[in-house]
Amino acid sequence: MKKLIRGLDEFRKTYVPDRQDLLEQLSHGQKPRVLFITCSDSRIAPNLITSTDIGELFIIRNAGNIVPPFGAANGGEGGTIEYAITALGIEQVIICGHSHCGAMKGLLKLNKLQADMPLVYDWLKHAESTRRLVLDNYPHQSGEELIETLVAENVLIQIENLKTYPMVRAKIHQGKLKIYGWIYEIETGEVLAYDAETHTYLPPQSQLLDEDSLTLRTCDPNSQMSSEKLNNIRAKLNALLSVTPHSAGAAQLAIRSLQELFEDASKSGMANGELRDYHFRFAEPVQVWARKVTEPVY
Repeated sequence: MKKLIRGLDEFRKTYVPDRQDLLEQLSHGQKPRVLFITCSDSRIAPNLITSTDIGELFIIRNAGNIVPPFGAANGGEGGTIEYAITALGIEQVIICGHSHCGAMKGLLKLNKLQADMPLVYDWLKHAESTRRLVLDNYPHQSGEELIETLVAENVLIQIENLKTYPMVRAKIHQGKLKIYGWIYEIETGEVLAYDAETHTYLPPQSQLLDEDSLTLRTCDPNSQMSSEKLNNIRAKLNALLSVTPHSAGAAQLAIRSLQELFEDASKSGMANGELRDYHFRFAEPVQVWARKVTEPVY
């Protein structure tokens, strides 16, 4: 408690004087740009990892960054989502999971939780789809690799749960809402974003081209679309170069994503010289990924 009180004093002495205008403005209302749904884990600090200031993020936190499907629970998540989308007019939502998630570990021992922590058990039942999907489709995984897969799949399932809310579905249909899936790696501070085209998690910078390209239409749409697609593929290839898989499953996913990107690049008309250059640049990473795939799991 002493540390917190000292922190309050430092906040008043250093932060407040520098941002007095901002605080005065926020006293009249809020206009956050993003709804950020993440885990309650103390190791995640949304404003810190995104370098955002007060008033920029509207945050929902709970164990496992879970979004109960519409009508499935009477907790505050549904009402907060409704307020964020309808009253605040937020147009971007991020659901952010994280490595070493205790909630995902709890999913693997639900029966024990039912006896020891019945309220936690009731809450994690909202992630039963995640547990069943992973156990049925990744039977060869165990340990940290299994937890990593649970984290990744849980983000995607919670995105689908979010889409069951009427106001969310309506905004998506109108093109006024975008939803992103992130994973925060505690040990490296890295954030990876789900890419629907390659079905893997890439550095989020690769998604900037997708949004910017919407404003780049010209009088020759076919030519422009082809150019945009190649630029998009280049961005994803460059992003994949910086990926360091931490498990055999993640390495397999990276290899599969690379194969799909090379196929798309060839079909989209990438020059043979450029393709050869990318093959050369990926020669070493692919060997590292392949060794990761063959590592024994203890």
